[in-house]
Amino acid sequence: MKTLTKIISSIIALSVISSSSIANVEQVTSPAISDSSYQENWDSLATHEASPQWYQDAKLGIYLHWGVYSVPEFASEWYPRWMHFKGRKEYKHHLETYGELNEFGYHDFVPMFKGEHFDAKAWATLFKKAGAKFAGPVTEHHDGFAMWDSELTPWNAMDKGPKVDVTGELKEAITGEGMKFITTFHHSRNLQRYNKKENKPGERFGGSHYPYFEGTPPTSTDPELALLYGNIPEDEWNEKIWFGKLKEVIDNYQPDIVWFDSWLHLVPENYRKKFSAYYLNEAKKLNKEVVIIRKQNDLPLSFSVDDLEKSRKNHIGQQPWMTDETISKGSWSYTENLRVKEAQDVLHVLIDVVSKNGTMLLNVSPKANGIIPDNQQTVLLKMGAWLEKYGEAIYATRPWYTFGEGPTKEPEGHFKNHREFAKVKYNAQDIRYTTKGNSIYATFLGTPTGKQTLSAFAKSKLTKNIDIATISVLGSDETIAWTHTDSGLTITAPTQPSDTMATVLKIELAD
Repeated sequence: MKTLTKIISSIIALSVISSSSIANVEQVTSPAISDSSYQENWDSLATHEASPQWYQDAKLGIYLHWGVYSVPEFASEWYPRWMHFKGRKEYKHHLETYGELNEFGYHDFVPMFKGEHFDAKAWATLFKKAGAKFAGPVTEHHDGFAMWDSELTPWNAMDKGPKVDVTGELKEAITGEGMKFITTFHHSRNLQRYNKKENKPGERFGGSHYPYFEGTPPTSTDPELALLYGNIPEDEWNEKIWFGKLKEVIDNYQPDIVWFDSWLHLVPENYRKKFSAYYLNEAKKLNKEVVIIRKQNDLPLSFSVDDLEKSRKNHIGQQPWMTDETISKGSWSYTENLRVKEAQDVLHVLIDVVSKNGTMLLNVSPKANGIIPDNQQTVLLKMGAWLEKYGEAIYATRPWYTFGEGPTKEPEGHFKNHREFAKVKYNAQDIRYTTKGNSIYATFLGTPTGKQTLSAFAKSKLTKNIDIATISVLGSDETIAWTHTDSGLTITAPTQPSDTMATVLKIELAD
């Protein structure tokens, strides 16, 4: 059993408090490894297959924003940061509800994060029923609290808060259900990187999650608090905290996917190389095909997968890609009266993403006590029921020559346009295509009626001649009348829809 004294002593030895100004860090050296191992350079790492077949087949994953930030149930998972800024609603709420910051800091929420109803097996069962092929926790958010049994910091879920190895229990339960395991890391901005002397009240403090206001906990000289608030020397933080925590999770939980939030570019390039080589080499020892996912231009796509937050492509991606979406309409973590999307809308985003060579990582927001609210569970189960019946058109598919057709268009851009993406609503005139073997799946994002012409099948548009053998509706025995002409494929929609959320035509080609 580790002791707090041992941890604090090691931190004191690191000269805990520093200006934390950004500095160049000497190249990290590693023990010599064999020629067959990955080296800490981009050329060597580029030999890794970024998107193994299992990942390309999976299409849907689920993760959870669940941590100490779930306790106040206010505003968003960024409460730990914004509670320090005068003029913000979080600051006002904090003073009115908990008192002055120097009397009740973010660390005082930790004992309130009890997770008394956390049930890893129940969560895993729910994710399986939702149709997920991989799942896992936000392993650490920007707040510095580790959701696993850590030897590197006392601020971890085994030693404080719920006093449960959340990551370990989820790993066992999720893989026990036959799903792959994902761990997501958001800790790249936990370090206090700004120059305290030059900052002015109200500044955004660059890439540091916690601001430095005199008299508030992030400025504390207490070595234990410094570990939570990221107030330690940058070179030591990069090695022992940023890389150290990744190494600890890799060694103890062997995740199939490591996913990074934004701000990874704040970590020196040599450490990004060091992590990548370590993870891939450890996976090779276990004969595991693993995936690294990044959100910004901070890892080469030669060996990693690109993620688009709350947004997606409006064309077929040349390489497999991902979008991370949330089941809610607001915060990623649970807040009081959190609004939740309709199951149909979440499903339509998944279908659209898959048609464009993408995968969706869907976020769920449990309460601090470990309960996933009923309205979120309902969305997951409705989507899962559809996938159980019609997942043939989703799982293990690949894009056709075109992703689809219809009147609804997605905006350009990434997260900066996420509000525009949120406004997109599909209808039965929007069709998305996927393929598998000799079959083409045409999924109507709603319930088609009467005669419909699929212009993507116009012979002038097709990249090669096709010979259609049969057309059927998944989930229905009804015969479909159809004709294939130069102008497209005209079908008569079924009189009895198999499902109102989305209808799938299976178009089988002759051998």
